[in-house]
Amino acid sequence: MTITLPSADFLMTLMDAADAETLPLFRQDLTIDNKILASFDPVTEADRAAERAIRDVIAAAYPDHAILGEEYGTTGKGPYQWVIDPIDGTRAFISGLPVWGTLVGLTVQGKARIGVMSQPFTRERFYADGNGAHMVWPGGKRTLSVRPTTNLSEATLFTTTPRLFTGEMLPRFEALERRARLTRFGVDCYAFAMLAAGQADLVVETGLQPYDIVALIPIIEQAGGIVSALGGGAPEAGGTIIAAATAALHDEAVAVLSGSAG
Repeated sequence: MTITLPSADFLMTLMDAADAETLPLFRQDLTIDNKILASFDPVTEADRAAERAIRDVIAAAYPDHAILGEEYGTTGKGPYQWVIDPIDGTRAFISGLPVWGTLVGLTVQGKARIGVMSQPFTRERFYADGNGAHMVWPGGKRTLSVRPTTNLSEATLFTTTPRLFTGEMLPRFEALERRARLTRFGVDCYAFAMLAAGQADLVVETGLQPYDIVALIPIIEQAGGIVSALGGGAPEAGGTIIAAATAALHDEAVAVLSGSAG
C-alpha cells in the first residue's frame, strides 16, 4: 500500500475551521451539558460546532477517509481514519483556562502518522506532518525536539490528576511522583505539547480514549520522544499512556508503574 499523507497546510486548514468555532465561545456564558449522569463529563456547543467544522473540511477533501470523533462517533471505513477531539480539556475551557486544545490526528492502518494541536487563545499550534514536529505561533515557527533527560530524578512529570489512578495504580503513580524532580497537574493535551517542545520530560495519563492521544503521538515521536501503552498494545487505542523524552526515562517510568522497580 502506497501511503500519501495530507500536507501541513491541510492540518492548518482544519485548525482554522475549528478555531473559528471555539475561540469566540471561550470565556463566554455557555450552556454546559453533562454526558455522564453519575459523574461530570461536560460538553458545550463549542465542542460540537468545532467537530462539525472539522468533519466538513475532511469530507470535502477526503470523502473516502473514515472519521472518529468524540462527539459524533465513527463514520466511514478504510485504512485512513481521522481522529478528532474538538476540545481536549473541556473542563479547562469552561473554567477559562487556556490549556485546552483541538486535536486532530490521522491513522493509516491503525498507526498514527500525522497530528496537530491548536490553542487559538495563545495562538499556538503544535503539529507533525511526517517530516518532523513543529510549532507555529506569533513569534514564528520552530522545530520541536525533546530534551535528553534520562533519569526520573531530573524529570518534570505531568498528569491531569492523581485521582484518576485507582487500585494498585495510585501508589505506583505516587512512587513515580516521589522520584521525579517536579510534578505538575491539570494541563490536558498541553502537557504532551510541552514534552515535545522540550519543556517537560514525562507525561502519564490513564483512561484515555483514542481521540485523546492519536493526534499527539506523531508530535511526540517526530520530536524524538516515545509513546506507549502500559501493559503493551498500541497507544493509538488509549488506556494508560506513558510519553517520555528518552528511552531510558521511559523504561524507568514503566518499571515504577508496573511495580517491577527496585
